[in-house]
Amino acid sequence: MRISQCREEDLDLLDQHMPSREATSHHEARYARHREGRATFLVAWRDRRPVGSCEVRWEGCAAPEVRAVHPDCPEVNGLGIWPETLRSEGIGTALIREAERLAADRGCRVIGLGVEKNNPRAKALYRRLGYHASVPYLDCWSYEDGAGVAHRVADACLFMVKPL
Repeated sequence: MRISQCREEDLDLLDQHMPSREATSHHEARYARHREGRATFLVAWRDRRPVGSCEVRWEGCAAPEVRAVHPDCPEVNGLGIWPETLRSEGIGTALIREAERLAADRGCRVIGLGVEKNNPRAKALYRRLGYHASVPYLDCWSYEDGAGVAHRVADACLFMVKPL
């Protein structure tokens, strides 16, 4: 397995192997932020196939309650492994470790990530990696499905941080 920063030519493979419920590719939105320098879009590869990804958002978490407590904290966002049968094989850990390395290289003293409150498996992973609970918040977002129907979502989350 290798971890690399996303390139434009990777987008079709990401869409093919890591599907989204959204009508428009969330990979393209992440790549746009990457290209603008607001984020770093990381992809995990196994045998030239994408098997995981995440984004390091240098501007931090969008939730105001998190920004109030951690204004200069980059956020690991959108960590995903696909297919799900590959979970617990170290892919997520490798992506997080690379995100931490990038943040440390930029001189960041802390890094954070959000976890849904009903995801104890992810929370346990983050704790094992040295993250601790900090701020509860609602992650409010929306998407349009393939039929053109807009969906609004509000997930109860916990922001976790780790000193670097």
